[in-house]
Amino acid sequence: MSATVGATLVAAAASLRAAGIERPAFEARLLMAHCLGLPPGAIPDRDACAPAAFASLLARRVAREPMALILGRQGFWTLDLAVSPATLIPRADSEALIVAALRLLPDRAAVRTVLDLGTGTGALLLAALAEFPEARGVGVDLSAEACALARGNARANGLAERSMFLCGDWAAALVGTFDLVLANPPYIPAGEIGALMPEVAAFEPRRALDGGADGLAAYRAIGAQLWRLLRADGVAVIELGAGQAPAVMALAVAAGLVVIGVEPDLGGIGRALSLRRPGRQAGI
Repeated sequence: MSATVGATLVAAAASLRAAGIERPAFEARLLMAHCLGLPPGAIPDRDACAPAAFASLLARRVAREPMALILGRQGFWTLDLAVSPATLIPRADSEALIVAALRLLPDRAAVRTVLDLGTGTGALLLAALAEFPEARGVGVDLSAEACALARGNARANGLAERSMFLCGDWAAALVGTFDLVLANPPYIPAGEIGALMPEVAAFEPRRALDGGADGLAAYRAIGAQLWRLLRADGVAVIELGAGQAPAVMALAVAAGLVVIGVEPDLGGIGRALSLRRPGRQAGI
């Protein structure tokens, strides 16, 4: 690595550290690689990015803009997804929903229909379609920008022919039933959004975060529709906020659904609530 590149990265890391970034040296290298048009894992060697261009990227991250928005991309499951300010950035915690779906539906070829409510980037739907090779799926989002982004991600990941994306209010306009229903609804209590880390509170869309006064508004709306959306042997897997499992399970039971279980994320937090209609044979 040249002295110029090295000195630039050291100074950038110091700025990031002062801004409260947890891995400043790593993120400085990411920014330099992005500025040079290199893959995210590449280590810049002799060439440095134009100082003004690199300073612009560094200033965005120092302001706590999420790295994914600066890079324009985020990995999720086996996918590489474009991201934008129109949607939540996919998180590894949400992969617990795919883990739960695969465990509950082990015959992958038997899954033919998937619904993703609040699809955002399309992450959950596209990850499910990548794992269930015979399935076709529908992603629904209130935001037209989100739907357009998800369509682009479907094309980029070779899944456009098996997916479609609709703008709508949850499943209000849908008819028919599905083998698998996925959802990552907004679940942050409205009064707590301002206290979230700056990357979330200042840069991610409030409509995708705001779960109403108690954080449960979207669960009530989705729970009221799940019965008619699920096939008799279908499964719904819904993302939970930390500590929300008891309240959301109570809402599901009140809506006539049966709780299968809760899958933890990598941090051990109960993250993916699995539900079914009553009357199923034992075995999941």
